[in-house]
Amino acid sequence: MENRPWLKFYDDGVPHTLDVPDLTIPDFLRRAAAEYPNHPATVFMGARLTYRQLLAHVQKFAGALQSLGVQPGDRVGIILPNSPQMVIAYYAVLWVGGVTVLTNPLYVERELVHQWGDAGVSAVITLDLMFPKVDAVCRELNIERIIATGVQDFLPLLKALAMPFLLKKNGKWVDVPYDGKRIFSFKKLLKSSPKNDPHPTEPTALACLQYTGGTTGLPKGAMLSHRNLVASVSQIRHFLLQGHQPATDRAVVILPIFHVYGMAVMNLGMHIAATLVLLPQFEIKDLVDAIKTEKPTFFLGVPALYTAVLNFPGADAVDMTSIKVCFSGGAPLPVEIIRQFEAKTGARIAEAYGMTEAASVTHVNPREGVRKYGTVGVPTVGTDAKIVSVEDGKTEMPVGEPGELLVKGPQVMSGYWHRPEETAQTLTDGWLHTGDIAVMDEDGYFTIVDRKKDMILTAGFNVYPREVEEVLYTHPKIEEAAVIGVPHKVRGEQITAYVKLKAGETATSGEIRRFCREHLAEYKVPRKVIFRDELPMSLAGKVLRRVLRDEALAGMNRD
Repeated sequence: MENRPWLKFYDDGVPHTLDVPDLTIPDFLRRAAAEYPNHPATVFMGARLTYRQLLAHVQKFAGALQSLGVQPGDRVGIILPNSPQMVIAYYAVLWVGGVTVLTNPLYVERELVHQWGDAGVSAVITLDLMFPKVDAVCRELNIERIIATGVQDFLPLLKALAMPFLLKKNGKWVDVPYDGKRIFSFKKLLKSSPKNDPHPTEPTALACLQYTGGTTGLPKGAMLSHRNLVASVSQIRHFLLQGHQPATDRAVVILPIFHVYGMAVMNLGMHIAATLVLLPQFEIKDLVDAIKTEKPTFFLGVPALYTAVLNFPGADAVDMTSIKVCFSGGAPLPVEIIRQFEAKTGARIAEAYGMTEAASVTHVNPREGVRKYGTVGVPTVGTDAKIVSVEDGKTEMPVGEPGELLVKGPQVMSGYWHRPEETAQTLTDGWLHTGDIAVMDEDGYFTIVDRKKDMILTAGFNVYPREVEEVLYTHPKIEEAAVIGVPHKVRGEQITAYVKLKAGETATSGEIRRFCREHLAEYKVPRKVIFRDELPMSLAGKVLRRVLRDEALAGMNRD
């Protein structure tokens, strides 16, 4: 890899190769607790846990899991919001040699049945408010152990006393029938269980089944080992935090930990003994308040978060200069948003790219060196990448020509759980086919053009929605935008733009189309502009184009 063009753009001190530490994920927590026992590990709605306390909770909960029969290799479903319980459960399952199956709390029963049934989950850790649907799914799948917790279990005393009252007042309280045989209390298990020694897990052992978003077909479980996850965290540390001192950072964790990006933030936090400010909901007010009170040094987000913070009423009056490191992933970040947020904080955003199948990050812009707007930067330490023909998936494309992005590195999964055929299609000689269309320039910087499946074929031309969206985001009245292709009898597909305007703004379809015509070739200009109060978003902050496409198709069928 020494002849790769991007290596000369690495910041000083960043190695060209990666020696993956011979560690497991719980080792991060164990080391942080040994070296910084009194340093705050988590902050949750005013309640704080030190690293010593967090480790003790993990050891005791691991003992509880073992007493309930959880064995090394067992898959354990965790369906919790960002909270101390989520962190404790995640590390405790890995502590006993188990495999985490992190699950979206918004999933309905059908989705839970698929995911937990596919993974072969033997126990579930959940929030009491979700108990009815979790219980129904566990009965259907014959899952014999449910551990439930309440948000109040880790709140300061007064808030903990008030929470049940507020929930009952709002009609949200759920009485969980704890019986100590099938249904167990998280809080009581912590109190009654002895500390457990860590299971001697090999770094190559499976750590988690991380289910993909399932934008095509049913979600699949990406098999990520401890080595994959440790490699990913080590790559981020080397590339963005070279020479960084442990126990000096505070990171607001609003990205859901059940998502691979949020999980990577948590693991990175443990690795550098940071304080994790846990926010259980995707509420921008809570985020802005946390920036005010906790003065984070890290801001790790997705485009929707950056946009929402900038447009939040009163955000101009909030001092955000404590933020020193900004990291954006999950989707391309519009250049205009980058400029505005950097002007607000004084920090430089490292735009990055990653995938569930690669344990998070594969590409990132250097923190101090050459940063190219609109690109996702260069392959991170120990990662190789290339662009190949969309037609045959093999022929390497010349510099500047679009094709499918392939990546290779120690963070790449071993395959999909019980999906040998799909694994063979996705992994070829260690190369991961990302399904994303990208171009590489002469310096080795990569730009994601779009998802291969999202490419629009209109009047014989290939149009990538992201290019059109970038133009829309520069319009002064537009807050969010998404572009899809809708079937058309003459053109093949018609470019349709969905637009959310900034508060108080008005615009017409003709106005938006004229703006696009000034910045795009005619064949790329949306034929139709639809204004929406909100665009459908995943909890990871991605606009769900497939939802818009499904709505458009349903409308056509009705017509």
